[in-house]
Amino acid sequence: MIFDIALSDPRHPLHVFHMEKAIEEARIAADEDEVPIGAVIVHPERGIIAQAHNQREQLKDPTAHAEMIAITQAARTLDSWRLNECLLYVTLEPCPMCAGAIVQARIPHVIFGAADAKAGACETLYQITSDPRLNHRCQVLGHVMSEICAGLLSDFFQSKRRLGKK
Repeated sequence: MIFDIALSDPRHPLHVFHMEKAIEEARIAADEDEVPIGAVIVHPERGIIAQAHNQREQLKDPTAHAEMIAITQAARTLDSWRLNECLLYVTLEPCPMCAGAIVQARIPHVIFGAADAKAGACETLYQITSDPRLNHRCQVLGHVMSEICAGLLSDFFQSKRRLGKK
């Protein structure tokens, strides 16, 4: 399967294509004055089955992270909470909440853009998605198009600081 072949190469065209879709979602978030994080879930036979961006401000919901919304969309599309054939692309390394949801949804592959030194739960700060104490784990590939993903976040927060917002 092409997914297995590509999972170790962050420059593989499959990853670039899907991360570009996640970046498009992140840009939508920025346009909506949301933290610019985007996510895409891909099924090996059906292609992209979910795409989302952060909507915490718009929905007034602390759980409205891009990953959480995309997981819900994908589960509805597949009519199953088990997303055990899917790949999740996200522009920022998932936080503990999202990493927990990824494990619970049985997503076997996570591909992220920028690392998150403050809340990353796949590699950087925690390793929830690969913790051997849990029943389910997933393979993680980080730093796919990381400069672009990190740049979106830096630009967003610099803009907020210039406006005097936190």
